[in-house]
Amino acid sequence: MKISNLIDFKTLVAVLACTVLACKSKTEQIDVAEVKSTVNQPPKTGSFGDQGDGTYINPILNADYPDSDIEQVGDTYYMITSKQHMSPGMPILESKDMVNWTNVGHAFDSLSWAPEYNWDRMNGYSFGVWAGDLAYHEGKWYCYQIDYQHGLMVTTAKDIKGPWSKPIMMLPKAKVLDDPAVFWDKETHKAYVIINTAGKQKDSDNKIEGNENRIYEMSWDGTKILDEGKLVYTGMGAEAAKIYKIDGTWYIFLAQWTMGDKSTKPGVKNPKNDRKQIVLRSKESIYGPYEVKTVLEKGTVFNNRSASQGALMQAPDKSWWYMHQLIQNDDIPFQGRPQCLEPVNWVDGWPIIGVDEDNDGIGEPVKQHKKPIDGYPITAPSSDDDFSSSKLGFQWEWNHNPRNTHWSLTERPGWLRLKATKILPNEKGYGPNINEWTNNDGSDSDFWRACNTLSQRIMGITTGTAVSKFDISGMQPHQLAGFVRYGGVFNLLGVEVDQNGKKHLFYMSPMAEKTKGPELTGSNLYIRTTNNSDQATYEYSLNGKTFTKFGPTFTIAFGKWTGDRLGFFSWNEKEDAGYIDVDWFTYDYDGPKAAKQ
Repeated sequence: MKISNLIDFKTLVAVLACTVLACKSKTEQIDVAEVKSTVNQPPKTGSFGDQGDGTYINPILNADYPDSDIEQVGDTYYMITSKQHMSPGMPILESKDMVNWTNVGHAFDSLSWAPEYNWDRMNGYSFGVWAGDLAYHEGKWYCYQIDYQHGLMVTTAKDIKGPWSKPIMMLPKAKVLDDPAVFWDKETHKAYVIINTAGKQKDSDNKIEGNENRIYEMSWDGTKILDEGKLVYTGMGAEAAKIYKIDGTWYIFLAQWTMGDKSTKPGVKNPKNDRKQIVLRSKESIYGPYEVKTVLEKGTVFNNRSASQGALMQAPDKSWWYMHQLIQNDDIPFQGRPQCLEPVNWVDGWPIIGVDEDNDGIGEPVKQHKKPIDGYPITAPSSDDDFSSSKLGFQWEWNHNPRNTHWSLTERPGWLRLKATKILPNEKGYGPNINEWTNNDGSDSDFWRACNTLSQRIMGITTGTAVSKFDISGMQPHQLAGFVRYGGVFNLLGVEVDQNGKKHLFYMSPMAEKTKGPELTGSNLYIRTTNNSDQATYEYSLNGKTFTKFGPTFTIAFGKWTGDRLGFFSWNEKEDAGYIDVDWFTYDYDGPKAAKQ
C-alpha cells in the first residue's frame, strides 16, 4: 500500500475490515475507526503451518507447490517445485527451519526452449516444467527437469537467486519420460542421474508391469550423458526417484502406485488406490542389487489423499525429516498439491516416514508435530502486493510466457498495467490441447487463449478472501479485463467495453457464459472474492467500502494439474487496444503470514 496516498490507505483498511468483520449484508457499511491498522501487526497463524508454539500442522506449505526437491547448503534449505506451463518456471523457496518457507526466485526466467509456451501460441498447457532435481556441486547450482514434450535439460547458476543459464538439453524425449535426480559420488569421482524412462526403452525381456527407472552416468560437470543407462527398477507408476548415500549404503526413494481398483489408471482419482513411497537399498553399488521396502502410505489424517514424492533432509541435531506432496485421489484437492513435513525414524536401516499408526511397519503422515528447528519467525510465501517495485514479486506467474511489451510496472509507478492483446484464434495450434493431463471444460473459451493473465496460488482449503483495486479508465472498445480465479476451470468478474465505449460489469462462467451487470461510469473498481472450502463468490465495489455480490456461488476446481489461482486478466476481442491498471492486491487466508512492519 502506498502510504503517501492516504485516501487509498483508508480504503484498503476498510476493505480488509470487511473481511475481518465478515460482512453479511451486501450493502453493509464499514466504520474505518473500528479497524486496526494493517501495519506493525504480529505474525499470523492458522489451520496449517507454524503454530507459534513450537509445533506445526501439515500441510506446512498448503498451496500448489508440487513435486518438491530440497537441497541444504549451510544452515538454509532450498526447495524447487514444478509449475507446468506457468512462466517464470520452477519456483524456488528457502527456509531455515523446514517449516516456514519464502519465495526467492525461479530457475527458468521463461520457458524459452519451445514456441508453444509463448504468448502467441499458448499451446503448452500441463507441459513445460515438471518435477525436477536441485543440486549444489563445487560452488554451482544445478536444476534438472524433463519437459515431457522435449526431454531432459539442466540450467545452472552461481547464485540460487540467479541469473540461471540457458537450458542445456541432455537427452531427447524419445528416451525419457520424467523426474530426473542426480548424485555426485565423491569417493569414485563419478556423477549419475536416475530417470523414469517408463516404457520408452522397454524390451520384451522385462515382464514387470510399470515404469522402468534407469541410471545414467554423467560428466563431472553435470551437463552431459556418458552412457546408455542401466535399468535398476521397474514398478507400477514408479517415478520421482531421489538418490542418497548414507553411511556407505545406497538409497533410492521412489513413488509407486498400488492398485486397489484396476478399473482406473494410476493417478486417476480413486480412494481405493494409493501412491506410496518406497525405498531401494543396496550396500554394494548404485546399480544394486537392491532390497525394496514401502516406507510411507496415505494413512488416516488426510482422508484418501496419497502421500509420496519428496526429499530427505537432516536437521542440525542429526534428526532426519522428509518433505512430500499430497496428491489428487480425494474429493477436495482444489488448492493443488501441497507439501507436508514428516519425521523419519530409522528402523533396521530403513527410513520409516511419519508415524506407523497401524503397526504394519509402514509410516503414515502426521497431522501435527514438534518443529525440527526452533528459533525462527513465522513467515510464508509472499501474497499481498502494492506493485511499488520495478519487478514483479516472486509469487506471481504468467499463464505461458507473457507478451512483455504489454505489461508494465513503470509506465504508472505503483501500479501494474496490463495492456490488452487481441485474443488468439480458436483453431489447432493455439490454446489447450485436450489430453490426459487436461480437462475439457470450457477449453475452447477465449480465456485460455488470452495472453498476459497473471496469477498466484491460493493457500489452504478452508477460507480465503482476496481484494484488488482497479483503474478502468484506460479500457477501450471490445476489451475485457478484471479478476480471475482459475485452475481446472475459470471464473471471471470484470469489465467489458462495448463497441460504443460503454463499460459494463460482467461475470463469466467456466463455459464462457456471460452475465451482464450494471454500467460503470467511474474510474475505480474494487473486486473481492471469497471462498469457503471449494465454494466461492465475487463482489464488487465502486468506493472500496460498500460491496455487492455479483454472479453465482461457484465451485473452484483442480485441473490441468493446477490448483486454484487468484489473478488478473485483460484481452481484446478485436484488436490490440486498451489497458487496465491494478493498484494493489491483498489476500487473507487461514494460514501463516509474516509480521507486517
